[in-house]
Amino acid sequence: MSNISVSTSKWSVLERLGFRFSFLYFILYIVFQNNGAYPFWGVLMKYPTQLLHKFIPWVGKNILNLSYEITTFTNGSGDTTYDYVLVFTIFITAIFGTIIWSLLDRNRINYTKLYYWLTVAMRFYVGLMLINYGLVKVIKLQFPEPAFYRLIEPYGDSSPMGLAWTFLGFSKGYNLFMGIAEVAAVLLLFRRTLTFGLIITLMTTANVMAVNYFYDVPVKLLSTHLVLMTLFLLLKDFKKLCTFFFTSNPVSLSVIKQPAKEGNKSLRLVSRIIKGLVLGYVTIFGFINLTKSQKMYGSKAQKPDLYGLIKITHFEKNGDTISTDVNNYERWRYIILERKGSAQIYNIDKSRLFFKSEIDTLASELKFTSYSDSTDSFIITYTKENNKFSFETVFKNDSIKGSGRILTKDNFILTNRGFNWINERPFNR
Repeated sequence: MSNISVSTSKWSVLERLGFRFSFLYFILYIVFQNNGAYPFWGVLMKYPTQLLHKFIPWVGKNILNLSYEITTFTNGSGDTTYDYVLVFTIFITAIFGTIIWSLLDRNRINYTKLYYWLTVAMRFYVGLMLINYGLVKVIKLQFPEPAFYRLIEPYGDSSPMGLAWTFLGFSKGYNLFMGIAEVAAVLLLFRRTLTFGLIITLMTTANVMAVNYFYDVPVKLLSTHLVLMTLFLLLKDFKKLCTFFFTSNPVSLSVIKQPAKEGNKSLRLVSRIIKGLVLGYVTIFGFINLTKSQKMYGSKAQKPDLYGLIKITHFEKNGDTISTDVNNYERWRYIILERKGSAQIYNIDKSRLFFKSEIDTLASELKFTSYSDSTDSFIITYTKENNKFSFETVFKNDSIKGSGRILTKDNFILTNRGFNWINERPFNR
């Protein structure tokens, strides 16, 4: 299939079979697992998706005999049972579709035109997907800087994904590097830069897939399909690339033809306008929305007046001093004030309590309110002198008093080390 994009000669039986399966499988995947690649696709697929949410659990229960219920709600994971059963259904459908297609269309000598339209769908799927992912890294929203709770958490208590997110979120520069590499997938949208863009994209998608596999990030299905689509698009130039890299023979790359538009200037103009509108929408509106999100909950979000990690060194409950013994599980270890309007209490047993917060610096009061019950709240009266902090409150009918000091991220080696050109010895701690 290395020349199927430009050849009008008869394809081999294997090439035709391979194309039929690839066309059905990848088109079905793009349609039903679009993952926000195409603008407004979610709106168009609203009702088909509702039908799938009924059909896929039925397949899991009645065909695959799964012993548990398949959930269909969105939770940030792309590797749910629902996703795997959907991909399985797409795979089986593509196999049966290939058999039927081969029986009905056995005399077709090639699928040059259909191949072109398949490449268009795949180029825009992979390209727009990576542009979206790249912008989220450039704006630094996907991997936020290590939060206070991460900085006080032992390595051994983090999940592999949590470790990866902390590692990647530490560096703004590396996020920018990754983001630019992924945004370079814009090259896939133009036929003359396609092969060069595919080489870059293969490296970026393979790296993403490796992180997802080896750090147990639940986006394995999507990243694997991005790699497969990139390889499929590279297949047309496989022999020529091997010649270029491993021999001294001259070689030139092919450009995918537009069979339906040759000689039609108006259609070419319309296609360019549509491409420009789609690309402009994804990049411009994507950038605007992401910068707004950055100010809402990203690195530029407003910080509370008492921003910091309050490390509680002395804690009294109903007049009794409570030590930091791990068995004193209700003993507060930290109060975390990192986001305006929210707060956390970190107990000695590493459990966390989450609250809405209001700060009155004039009255020196903190009001914590439960997220689940707006009537469940309590007031903390505090005294602050430089980084020293003392407080008292009544929490769950217990009188609480405590004191400690306020830490910022400059108090942690990870976040205050900075960049150093000269290192006389490795600073590996």
